[in-house]
Amino acid sequence: MPFLFYDSTMLILLPALILSFYAQYKVQSTFNRYISIANYGGYTGAEVAKKILDAMGLGDIPIDRIGGYLSDHYDPRKKVLRLSDAVYNGRSIAAIGVAAHEAGHAIQHANGYVPLSIRNAIVPIANFGSQAAFLFIFLGLIMGAMTMLDIGIYLFLAVVAFQLITLPVEFNASSRAVELLSVQGFVTRDEEKSVKKVLNAAALTYVAAAASAVAQLLRLLLLRDRRRR
Repeated sequence: MPFLFYDSTMLILLPALILSFYAQYKVQSTFNRYISIANYGGYTGAEVAKKILDAMGLGDIPIDRIGGYLSDHYDPRKKVLRLSDAVYNGRSIAAIGVAAHEAGHAIQHANGYVPLSIRNAIVPIANFGSQAAFLFIFLGLIMGAMTMLDIGIYLFLAVVAFQLITLPVEFNASSRAVELLSVQGFVTRDEEKSVKKVLNAAALTYVAAAASAVAQLLRLLLLRDRRRR
């Protein structure tokens, strides 16, 4: 969401901005550290994801390789798990941790995990809100049109809701990943701790995104309150 106009309310965004920078540093440094440490079983990320899905009765879900850095994700619309090159072919602790996490999302989808269902349902609204909210808010502030400003804020609420509902989805997928890796014997006790570090670092980026969205919403509400005085 653009910062819009600079004024004292910008200070509300500062803590979230700092957290976002730290989260990006943390996830990259942690991933880069553990992507170079091989897991004891010598499994690739794709192998681990496949074994986990097979064990959960989801062997029909394809696992595709995609380009990019940390671009791994599960696509609930097409029911496809996509892993980046470093994870798909990687035999590191980071690779199997990320692969298990994405497999966790596939399991959530198959089991009808409620927060994931809610997130998937509001994706179209959140996407529209993220694109249209700025236009309404900008015009509302420039023209002094409170109705347009309110519409923009309501649209941005969908973005905030999406970011907040993402938190339990991601934390649950990570906890599932750690449990599955441990129960199925893919990691040792020490490796389990390392996997947690990788996934916790990744989760921090979602916390930062949610904090930024909430901070931006608070700022917009303050701006609206000022215009109404």
